[in-house]
Amino acid sequence: MATSQEELEQPQPPQGHVRIVYLGPLSPHWEVQGVFGDRGVIDEFRQRALARLQLLPPHDPQFRRNRERVARDAEREALILDWDLGTEED
Repeated sequence: MATSQEELEQPQPPQGHVRIVYLGPLSPHWEVQGVFGDRGVIDEFRQRALARLQLLPPHDPQFRRNRERVARDAEREALILDWDLGTEED
């Protein structure tokens, strides 16, 4: 019955695709756009992501930590995650 462990380690196909866009220095700073996937999964992810990012601009030190948390959340939900910070470096 080693197949159950192997199944857990195999990558799952993505459940959806989400783009997080920085809107600028005025609040709200962020918009979470669902590109494709189950609307319920994306809406729940949107709520969690906005709770972490809502008042943080990208230059805030807390943003880096919360960005990593949002990325781990997307990974757990098998979502493709893109960031649009409005800069060329990202």
